[in-house]
Amino acid sequence: MPLIDESARGFYVISATPFAEDGAMDWASTDRLMDFYLDCGVDGVTILGIMGEAQKLSQEESAAFVTRVMRRIGARMPVVVGVTSAGTKLAGDLARHSMDLGAAGVMVAGNGPLRTDDQIYAYFEGVIAELGTEIPMVLQDYPQTTNVHFSPSLLNRIFSDFSTVKMLKHEEAPGLRKISRLRAAEASGARKRRISILSGNGALHLMQELARGVDGAMTGFAYPEALVEVLRRWFAGDREAAEDLYDAYLPAIRHENQLGLGLALRKETLRRRGVIASARTRSPGPVLDADDQADLTHLLRRLERAKAKLGIALPPLQLAGQ
Repeated sequence: MPLIDESARGFYVISATPFAEDGAMDWASTDRLMDFYLDCGVDGVTILGIMGEAQKLSQEESAAFVTRVMRRIGARMPVVVGVTSAGTKLAGDLARHSMDLGAAGVMVAGNGPLRTDDQIYAYFEGVIAELGTEIPMVLQDYPQTTNVHFSPSLLNRIFSDFSTVKMLKHEEAPGLRKISRLRAAEASGARKRRISILSGNGALHLMQELARGVDGAMTGFAYPEALVEVLRRWFAGDREAAEDLYDAYLPAIRHENQLGLGLALRKETLRRRGVIASARTRSPGPVLDADDQADLTHLLRRLERAKAKLGIALPPLQLAGQ
């Protein structure tokens, strides 16, 4: 499988990590989930991110999950592995394990009490020294969760100094001006190397982010086939059709972006779609109550009616493993 590089584009879905009702790893659901992502036509999958509850897995579970995913997917699409850790050696160990199995790259977020540009730069300098010159990296900029804030000038410095950083996962909100400033630095020649930018934030601002110059999305929406088609239409030049499709799914996108509850909603939707056996999140984690379930039922029924009204007919999904 080719490694990720600065030309990466499209939809890289952020994967959930399926658990059984007792909190154990659910390997059968993991296989179905990877088949589902493949059948949705995603351009890549990112595992062990924040949505993947990576912080709740042991080192052994993380390594086993990577192994299971890589065996299921093989060379059929790129896999990016989140390796953010409290220690750079732990990150390096998981990164090397993942790359040995055929991963396309790794993702690292700011971690710990990093407050100044120099502190953040030194942290990534240490991580990249540990990873070496052969492992391509996605830099995750998600200050709402990590409390690590990257200025555009710091990002330009990192991109210029470290050639193994190939992609930015942009999740600052509001962050549209940051995208514009990063693209302006490339256009003016202030930074020589173009970087792939995929946006996160649950695709809540995807259409505006595309207009500002992102190359696609990296998020965990429970209807990945919809975002695949939105991006296909956008990059084909049919922007109105892209926005029409996006608008039909926007209430579901917005609903999934509820702070603290979003992961449980995504997992429950995947369960209802027959992809995973349980919507369980690892403790401490969100659990839907009866009212939450009713809200979701109402919303998904409205989504089906909206799709029918607009004549949206995405192909029915048949899991590859069935």
